[in-house]
Parts: sequence; structure tokens; C-alpha cells
Amino acid sequence: MLGAGALGALAACSSDGDSPTQTPSGQPSGSTSASPTSSGKVPWAQLRRNVAGQLARPSDPTYDQVRLLQNPRYDGERPLAVLSVASEQDVATAIAFARDHDVPVALRSGGHSYPGWSGGGSPRALVIDCRPLDQVTLDGATATIGAGAALAHVYQEIGSRGRAIGGGSCPTVGIAGLTLGGGVGVLTRALGLTCDAVTSIQVVTADGRLRTASADEEPDLYWALRGGGGGHLGMVTSFDFETSAAPTINTVYLAWPFSAAEQVIAAWQQWAPSADDRLWSTLKALGGAQHPGQPTLLLSGTWVGPTAALDGQLAGLLKDVPAPTTRSVHTRGYLEAMQAFAGSPAREAFAATSHVAYDELDAPGIADLVDRVQAAQDSGLKEAGISIDALGGKAGEVAPGDTAFVHRTALATVQYTATFPPGKPGDADAFVRGFRDAMLPHWGNHAYVNYADATLKDYRTAYFGDNADRLAQARATYDPDGFFTQPQDY
Repeated sequence: MLGAGALGALAACSSDGDSPTQTPSGQPSGSTSASPTSSGKVPWAQLRRNVAGQLARPSDPTYDQVRLLQNPRYDGERPLAVLSVASEQDVATAIAFARDHDVPVALRSGGHSYPGWSGGGSPRALVIDCRPLDQVTLDGATATIGAGAALAHVYQEIGSRGRAIGGGSCPTVGIAGLTLGGGVGVLTRALGLTCDAVTSIQVVTADGRLRTASADEEPDLYWALRGGGGGHLGMVTSFDFETSAAPTINTVYLAWPFSAAEQVIAAWQQWAPSADDRLWSTLKALGGAQHPGQPTLLLSGTWVGPTAALDGQLAGLLKDVPAPTTRSVHTRGYLEAMQAFAGSPAREAFAATSHVAYDELDAPGIADLVDRVQAAQDSGLKEAGISIDALGGKAGEVAPGDTAFVHRTALATVQYTATFPPGKPGDADAFVRGFRDAMLPHWGNHAYVNYADATLKDYRTAYFGDNADRLAQARATYDPDGFFTQPQDY
């Protein structure tokens, strides 16, 4: 499968209806089954007749809108067609059609695939777009969430009823992409990874069967879909999440002059991953044209304990660093806090790659990091640098082999990012990949599958470590013919 939406090479699709009826062969009833035409042409009209969703071909007026991803650098992608699915039945029908006519598929959840694999342009493919499928229902503590639901919608629906899950801050990211790759976010240390709250998954596999994956049913599939990324084993149609009571969130923002970077980085990496589980933070060092004079050094954090205790928690960091030049604290409800993190999202062209840090940087490692951020000042890029997000807490209480997300004992996930003016993708790619290369001697080759990078060497080990072999076994079981052709396969 050519990838899908959120935060990396992830593929999923959501349901807003009943499960399809299964035929004895395992194919959902109503699926297309015609043989390829003798002329070799794909009978798109047949697919259009057999789905409830909207199929957009290049000649259709909606095509140029529905084909777009969140990253404008991929606006040139021109898939064969985009199917905005309306039900699980559409998912099964599209898979059967693609199999019957040898059409590649690209799967899309939120449209945030870092390498653009959900664009369906290389090779040209049928995009199965799940964004219209965004139903969110709550029954007691259990939220059933369609895989096309954007995070802003998820937070609105469950937060307004006093419930919460841990997740990311970008409002347009799809829940499926986030969850299938593990799911780090601003409440990771307090509530765990997003995938840790999943109790059941509905998924259509390559044979057209709708399966329920849970601890009791299809346990190997359930294991693999929690952190193994999407696009390899089937198309998820919905998730059941065990939600938590929505906490009050204290958000904190600190900033220092960049001259303090070496001291702050050294202190933060010792403090943040082992702080109280209720405290999460990210440390960012960002340069480029948007930061004239010198790069910006800042910390953003969340605390879900008593408001009066926040100062005591921050003291573990502040005693070892210069006084911040900016300090801002807000106390908000869960929904309000997540909306504040979201801000006003806009489409902006960017490049990115990742690390997962298991070791603290020594002085030479910190110096290499600082030098790379400083180099962004003369790069011609809009904004370029690094974000280091603390792990530990609840996320670290799960054993590395208990889910496919292997990086449970790591200190942090790391993003290298660069936004760029029109016509500069090469410069941005060179910056982020050069930054990662500079840090390889210090952090090794570990990486986060939700921040997929098509150029990574030995990506299986980087993303999945000791879990890679078990993921390959799951692939052999659930897609033995290799229908799904995710570029970074297992």
C-alpha cells in the first residue's frame, strides 16, 4: 500500500455504517469481481456504480481539490483517481476492484504522509481517501472513532463530554495514522501513547474480509496495528478507545536566548524523560528567516497534576539553567487546551525526518546539535531546526514487545523540520537529512515510523527494532500475496 495520512506512512480508513455482509469466500457481498478488460483499460465507471462514496477522476471538477495533501510540496501529485469512501463496504469494494484490475492503491487518513505516499502520484494509483469517514461516538468510557476523523473533531466530541485520549496537537492529523504508528503527543507521559488506549480495531484485510482485532480476536493483527504503521496489513475502518477522565491541563511556555542552548539542552535531557509522569515537555531549537538575529530556544509543556505543584516540578530544570526570558502558564480544561495547541493551522511546505533518542547527548553531541541549528540562519529556509519530545512516564510502562511500537525505553522522539519558500524542497531536504546525519554518531539509527523518511537506511531496524521479525510474520499471514505495496515494507 502506498501509504496514507497522518504523521508518516500510515494507512487506514474509517466506517460510518454497519459491517458488510461476508460471503462464504470471505469477500464482502457487493464487491466488484469483473476480470480486467481485454483492452487493458480500467473500467472506472464500474467502480463508480458500486460505491456510495464519490469517485473523482482527473476530468471531474472535484479532482483538483480532493487530490491535495496537507503538504503543498506534493500539490503536483496526480493520482489515477480519488475515492472518498462512504462506508466499510466502499473500502472492500475498492480493494476488490484494485485487485481485479491490477490498480495500485494509496491510502489516506489525514493526508499528512511526510514522504507524500498518500498522494498516489508515484506510481499513479487509486487513492482511497478516508477523510469523510469521521464518526465519533461515546458509550460510557469507550469511544468508537472512525479512522478518518481528524484530531480536532475527536477532541471536540470526546472532550465536550468530559473524556480524553492522549494524542497529537496538529488538528488536521487523522486519528488512524497517528494511532497505527504508536501516537506520541502532548499527554504521552500522563496517558500513554495513543495506541495504548485502543481496545479493538475493525480492519479490512487484503482478502476482503472485515476482521475485528483485539486481545481476544486476531491477537497478532491487534499487536501489529498498534505501532507497526499502516499500509501493510489491511485498511482499518474504526477503533475502540478506552478513554480517560478529561484532566485539567496546565500548559507552560519557557524561552531562553540561544546562547544558553548548550546548558539548557544538557539539563533538559536529564530532567524531562524522568520527571513526574504527569509532566510532558518538548524542547525546540529553531532557526531560519523567521528567527532573525539568532535562533529561538523554547520549551512547551503540559502538567496534569495540581496547579500549585507546577513550580515545584519545573524547579528540577530551572535550578540548572539560566532564568528564562519568557515564562507563560495557562490553566485550561482538556478541550480548551487541545484547541489552544492546535492554533490556526495552515498548509505550508516542509521537509522532515526523525530520530528516537535512547541516550543523553554528551558535550560534543550537544555542540553538533547547536551548530546545525545555527547553520539554519543562513540557509534561505523559512524555519528549520529540531524538536525533542520527552518519552517515559506511562508510555514507558509498556514493554517494548507488548505492542509493535518498540521504542518504550527511549528518552525522546526527535523531529528535524524545515519549512521553505516556493521552489526550495531540495534545500529543505538537505538540511533535515544533514542534521540527522550529524546526529547519527550520538543517537544511532533509531527513527519513528510516523515521521517516515524514504531515504532511511535499514528502516526496519530503525522503526521497529526487535519487533521487525514479528511484523514480517504478520504480513505473511494477512497479506501473503503482497497486495499492499507500502514503499517501506516489512
